[in-house]
Amino acid sequence: MKPGIPYGAASIEFLQPVYIESAASITGQKEGDGPLGELFDMISQDPLFGEKTWEAAESTLQKETAFLAIGKAGLRPSDIRMIFAGDLLAQTIASSFGIAETGIPYYGLYGACSTMGEALSLGAMAAAAGYGDHILCAASSHFATAEKEFRFPLGYGNQRPLSATWTVTGSGACVLGCTPPASKSPKSTDTMRFHNGCAVITGITTGKITDFGFKDSLNMGGCMAPAACSTIYQNLYDFGRTPEDYDAIFTGDLGMIGQQILLDLLSEKQIDIRNIHKDCGLMIYDNKTQDTHSGGSGCGCSAAVLAACILPEVARGTWKRILFVPTGAMLSKVSYNEGASIPGIAHAVVIEHRDL
Repeated sequence: MKPGIPYGAASIEFLQPVYIESAASITGQKEGDGPLGELFDMISQDPLFGEKTWEAAESTLQKETAFLAIGKAGLRPSDIRMIFAGDLLAQTIASSFGIAETGIPYYGLYGACSTMGEALSLGAMAAAAGYGDHILCAASSHFATAEKEFRFPLGYGNQRPLSATWTVTGSGACVLGCTPPASKSPKSTDTMRFHNGCAVITGITTGKITDFGFKDSLNMGGCMAPAACSTIYQNLYDFGRTPEDYDAIFTGDLGMIGQQILLDLLSEKQIDIRNIHKDCGLMIYDNKTQDTHSGGSGCGCSAAVLAACILPEVARGTWKRILFVPTGAMLSKVSYNEGASIPGIAHAVVIEHRDL
């Protein structure tokens, strides 16, 4: 492999594409009942995933998704050079406790709900630099663990404002590699190869911490939208592109309120993405029938939608080039209780269709 070329202030274009060899997704029942339910690899009817605690449940969720992605690529855990993975919990315990059982070298990440974009960015850079033939990227979230970590125990039954999003119980994982995904075979039954086409990562734009002074932890969309605006603008500027150069731009978890703020902020910069913008938090649930208020959020939101919905369509050629921009709110219980504002971050990954 050849390394990438820095572009502008925050972007890298890879001289050779980084191939997405496989993608896997596992979700909970609420996500399975949503519009994308038929696309997820597995749907668990048990929110505890056979465990005794919510945190152990999320660890099992991410571990099983990781093993599924490895198997779909026709690989064994020993074939994976390193893992980039993260979640929403303190010290990323869902990832570290779950991934520990794989025996694979591991980097734990915390980018809040932007973690899948961070994982793909670092994984693509590592693959492009030749540091591993196969690299796993994963992220997860769980409704119950997120409520316990950041809001209120479920037993409180507190009322959620309409600005609130619903944390997705789900996980997504991808295997990145230096060579095209294998054709379907007995050992590789569900790779990211469709009729000699596949999905590749051709560039990234690393996000910057963006803080507009928001302090409402129940309006994550408002906190994260400025970061999404910053990263999308930087990506277009660095690569000299316009929105028309993308078939679609996917944000991670802005929801209805965050989406409108993003569109308004970009319009101030004379950038219009209304016709091509999609938000994973609005795709994964039917807000009207599932009572998710503003939409979905969580590390697992964009990760699961990417693996189940976005990447297969890119591999098929439905979309030739898309921009994947998961967004994260960088708060903790400590910072929130001390009255600090909630900064956001967004990482962009350019994913394209490639004929083989």
